Amino acid sequence: MDEYVRTEILDSIAEDRNEILEFTKTLVAIPSENPPGVYYRQCAEAIRGKLTEIGLDSDVIEVPDHPSSGQPRYCIQSGYGTGARTLYFHGHYDVVPASGKHQFNPAVKGANLYGRGSSDMKSGLAAMIYAVKAIRTAGVKLDGKIGLTIVPDEETGGLLGSKYLSDAGILGKNGIGMLIPEPTDGIIWNANRGAVSLQITVRGKAAHVGRHYRGSNAFEKMIAVANELMALKKEVTSRTTGYNIKPDPARQSILMMGGRGEGGSNFNLVPERFTFTLDRRINPEEDLGTEKKRLLDVLETLKNDGIDLDVEILQEGESAGVSEDTSLARSLGQSIESVTGIVPEFEMCPGLLEIRFYAKKDIPALAYGPGFLSVSHGPDEFVRIENIYTCAAVYALTALDLLVDKGASYETEN
Repeated sequence: MDEYVRTEILDSIAEDRNEILEFTKTLVAIPSENPPGVYYRQCAEAIRGKLTEIGLDSDVIEVPDHPSSGQPRYCIQSGYGTGARTLYFHGHYDVVPASGKHQFNPAVKGANLYGRGSSDMKSGLAAMIYAVKAIRTAGVKLDGKIGLTIVPDEETGGLLGSKYLSDAGILGKNGIGMLIPEPTDGIIWNANRGAVSLQITVRGKAAHVGRHYRGSNAFEKMIAVANELMALKKEVTSRTTGYNIKPDPARQSILMMGGRGEGGSNFNLVPERFTFTLDRRINPEEDLGTEKKRLLDVLETLKNDGIDLDVEILQEGESAGVSEDTSLARSLGQSIESVTGIVPEFEMCPGLLEIRFYAKKDIPALAYGPGFLSVSHGPDEFVRIENIYTCAAVYALTALDLLVDKGASYETEN
């Protein structure tokens, strides 16, 4: 990489350190909790205002009303450069509900910034936006462009955010790669598990315990259902992923029952209803449709055998995986090493990631961000402030590596 341009980029980010921190604090102070999805307009306006301030045009896409939403949803698209080839910087501005309103009072304590969303992922949004600003300030002429896509509703599956854009044919146009600033603890997530989450309700008939023979015990029927699913679980957990994840038991495919369960009304009444949840997490080597069908087939067989039950699908999402040998992975890894001096590891995220929406379009997508998974969503969520600046530099250098012809001298627009 041309050392002059690299220095220009890093100097620009260094000069903007105070601005980056203040913008992160501005975003953290907006209580964009999801569920239910509030203060979205205020958050979208703050982001769009910052994009305008640094000289970037943007479009705000209002998602049509949906029965599940009590508030409007807004997706933001912006970018820098010209040409079709697009490296996407993708992030979300919704946060999980806070444990107290104090979490929306961003506080700097020593080397850290505390507040809901500081780790997941408002600091990452600031880093990505200022990475684009640094490239624009340096006047680098790109062979393609950086596309900024910032969405709501990631914390509830992306239905009215990324999925809406994907279904509308807007997400990932001409994409050569995507980066998302999830709180990855300094590693690169190049894969994620998929999910099928169910709520199963088993029905019986109520009766007083003294006349139990007049009732039908939903709890006992629920045990029969659970036993059949346990047989499936034994087979499921024998499968392991080839992607890197630690410790070794984390490599197993997952079927968990009873995350939530309820039923019955009193100790002396035959329960007429019992409900429990099932969470099936699939490895990248498994197919969502196949694994969903296997679950539903077991439950359908039980219904045909006389057990009265209903099934509600709470969420579903596909798994995804990207090779460490892709151009995106190599560029990101080299940029991290260049900035931090550390060769990063690649691992599979244990949960869902929005890289799946891009992977489905054959666009390589990776997660790398300034936050820590261990504190995200917790009562003392924080981000190390220095990590925000580090990530801004990493994103900018990765974009340059992918979007500027390495065989030619760097051109600037200054």
